[in-house]
Amino acid sequence: MQADNPDATARAWDDSRYLPIGEHGLIGDLRTVALVGTNGTIDWYCCPRFDSPSVFGSILDADKGGSFELAADTPATTKQFYFPDTNVLITRFFAEDGVGEIQDFMPIAGDSLEADRHRLIRRITCVRGTMPFRARVAPRFDYARQPHTLHQDGSRTTFESESLSLALSASVPVEPDGQDVRSRFELAEGQHAVFALDRVGAGIAPRGCPIEEAEEEFAATVRFWRKWLSASRYRGRWREVVHRSALTLKLLTYAPTGGIVAAPTTSLPERIGGARNWDYRYVWVRDAAFCVYALLRLGFTEEAEAFMGFLSKHVGSDSGLGTGPLQIMYGIDGRSDLPEQELTHFEGYRGSSPARVGNDAVGQLQLDIYGALIDSIYLYNKWGTPISSERWEEVCTLVDWVCDNWDQPDEGIWETRGGRKNFVYSRLMCWVAIERAMRMAAQRGLPADIPRWRQARDAIYRDIMRHGWSDSLQAFVQHFDDDVLDASILMMPLAKFVSPTDPKWLCTLDALGRGLVSDSLVYRYDPEVSPDGLAGPEGTFSICSFWYVEALARAGRLDEARLAFEKMLTYANHLGLYAEEIGHTGEQLGNFPQAFTHLALISAAFNLDHALG
Repeated sequence: MQADNPDATARAWDDSRYLPIGEHGLIGDLRTVALVGTNGTIDWYCCPRFDSPSVFGSILDADKGGSFELAADTPATTKQFYFPDTNVLITRFFAEDGVGEIQDFMPIAGDSLEADRHRLIRRITCVRGTMPFRARVAPRFDYARQPHTLHQDGSRTTFESESLSLALSASVPVEPDGQDVRSRFELAEGQHAVFALDRVGAGIAPRGCPIEEAEEEFAATVRFWRKWLSASRYRGRWREVVHRSALTLKLLTYAPTGGIVAAPTTSLPERIGGARNWDYRYVWVRDAAFCVYALLRLGFTEEAEAFMGFLSKHVGSDSGLGTGPLQIMYGIDGRSDLPEQELTHFEGYRGSSPARVGNDAVGQLQLDIYGALIDSIYLYNKWGTPISSERWEEVCTLVDWVCDNWDQPDEGIWETRGGRKNFVYSRLMCWVAIERAMRMAAQRGLPADIPRWRQARDAIYRDIMRHGWSDSLQAFVQHFDDDVLDASILMMPLAKFVSPTDPKWLCTLDALGRGLVSDSLVYRYDPEVSPDGLAGPEGTFSICSFWYVEALARAGRLDEARLAFEKMLTYANHLGLYAEEIGHTGEQLGNFPQAFTHLALISAAFNLDHALG
């Protein structure tokens, strides 16, 4: 098992200016999101879209990044929770003389012009006694690269930069402080105050947000989320955590196109002080396809339909389908060019540099995405709406390409930067791509070159069995003819490639338990044994931990599976959210929250429920 201890540099960096990654909640309007710390500070907000430059980016640079601070102006302890069955976030302050709270939310405006306002409302109330508050609004546009001017007109303050203008309306007095504004105010029991931040310009006129309107917007936002969640069919043992994961996946959906981002942040480190810092604010075909599976499981077909629309428009035949390998990720608007650059003026979260925007992995070859994509189409065809004849032609084109190219080495699911290899997981998912297409053809009598497909499918199976198995390890391995374990192999029984009780699989499960599992937490692989082109160790990978739960359950090891699942739940943050990885002391690491983790939680809970009966 790999070690996961921070190096001396990471240990030396002890900066109270940064909250732990897990000390945040998420709000959003299905176009963008904001991260709200347990201290009441918004320290990540991109406007008007997930992948826009940050306005508040202090999570990547506490001094330069910009933030929206709002807190009790007296010593207080805090607690944070979601208004039940919604994405409305409540941060409570407990002080000697009273109790106050902030209700943070972004109204859902549908497809009207109001959707372009991206209104962010912070509703403050004193619920007991009296409570003094302080606020500081300090935007830093374009990742703190664009200067801005400040204009005040009564209760409205406008921050104007070259590319974006935001208007702040407040029900309490605010005073300019250089290019920022500050406010101090006191509320007695039952009194309220409101701050609302709107995008303005481009046809969007400034508009105030009186206390009464904020109350109406609060009620409407609560209704929206509760109505959406009411469509869930999940009635199992872990309803609360499953529904929180579903609400989180919905927040990561970009409504105008149906794309689903892998995570709403960039450059939150996989190791404090390390360089494994990536931009996840894009639509990975693999991640989004898995999200569709999880949401379909719960009964949310509209999201699956929207993602199918995204695929048709941006990954369909008009995008060169079949002329070469599929691109592994796209912008949320479907754009294919995502150049990677470093924000050298940002110090990075707790000194974890570089901070990056864009992602050079866009040019990698990752053959596994074909299996994830066609499996999501298969499930949509099964549980949603039967696919069209045009979509079937696209599937056939994809499968024909896989039949011709499945035996190429690639960079694999983990986007290694150490050169292409014959990854077993990539071969596995090529098998899934062909096998699921064959199922669709058989179920609906659709035309297909079945003899050719069967020949390729069976060749992949035999290749994995011959070259993906290690006699010395008694396990399936990371890539052909080697002795390296990889947690992605946990997908073998989940994808129905191998029986979950096959002797070879049970040996593999035991080997993974010995080599990559620590207290139910699962490492992806050991980079010291299998160099990936990047320096340093990393934490355990949470999607793999939930795959492990599901593999145990399918193997009939239900007590182990349930215990591992319950342990994983203790590693969630206070709101039930997960980052990409878990560090050696249980801290959240990597971009936050991560769709991959939450979709795997849903799948594990669903299948463990079923197995337990």
